[in-house]
Amino acid sequence: MQDCKIADVDEVAGKTKNEHEAYGYSKKEFVSDEAKQCRVAVYEIEPGKSAYPYHYHVKNEEVFYIISGTGLLRTPVGEREVRKGELIFFPANEKGAHKLTNHSLTEKLVYIDFDTYNDLDVAFYPDSGKVGIWGRDISQVHKTDNAVPYYEGE
Repeated sequence: MQDCKIADVDEVAGKTKNEHEAYGYSKKEFVSDEAKQCRVAVYEIEPGKSAYPYHYHVKNEEVFYIISGTGLLRTPVGEREVRKGELIFFPANEKGAHKLTNHSLTEKLVYIDFDTYNDLDVAFYPDSGKVGIWGRDISQVHKTDNAVPYYEGE
């Protein structure tokens, strides 16, 4: 079993806070040194909060699996409630734009986030006109001066 990594979710990397002040979550990442294209994290979203603003990625795809609680999912086609047991896929383009908000007054929203991971990715935040640049050695967010960027897939 030397080729795989097994960990208890309570023992993986410590909780991290969101870099966006208005958002509230804890995150436990499961990352193997050998992983080149895969990232997994367990998110716990506080009542009334979101993990991230509405956004989409140019390269990275995401899949959420709702473990417990309910949330309000915003996508380009509108809003809908999500709940325990649902899997949600977000493609890497503007059609994959999303924001997940815990709309409970008392319960945490807990989900697993499975991500692809590229050497370099760009995330667009249409509501604020910000652009995030992410990768193995970079993590930056910039404000754009003009209209909201638009990514056209290949």
